[in-house]
Amino acid sequence: MENREKGQAFERIAEQYLRAHGCHVLQRNATYRCGELDLVVTDASHLVFVEVRFRKHKGWGGALESVTWHKQRKLIRAAQLWLLQNPRYTDSTCRFDLVTISAAEEAPECVWYKDAFRPS
Repeated sequence: MENREKGQAFERIAEQYLRAHGCHVLQRNATYRCGELDLVVTDASHLVFVEVRFRKHKGWGGALESVTWHKQRKLIRAAQLWLLQNPRYTDSTCRFDLVTISAAEEAPECVWYKDAFRPS
């Protein structure tokens, strides 16, 4: 399986996980020149931009730590562009979440980090 296919498979796992926890998915893979938003969802009263990360080996570093300031900057810019294209959500309270997926014996394990970082 190619990396892009693997990424899409993990994004589907994260999407199912978020749906099971009450989120409504607005868009998948919103792509811009500056970066990509894996998932855009609503969670109660928030508009949430979700980054999905998978790590097969802990030796490669944790998924949470892999969202560097550079990646955060790309996500913030992509979110701004998404909001420009979707003015209906401009006044929404927004946040950036992270869903990490780790390999497990029986099924992938998801961990949801709400408000993983804040734009500065």
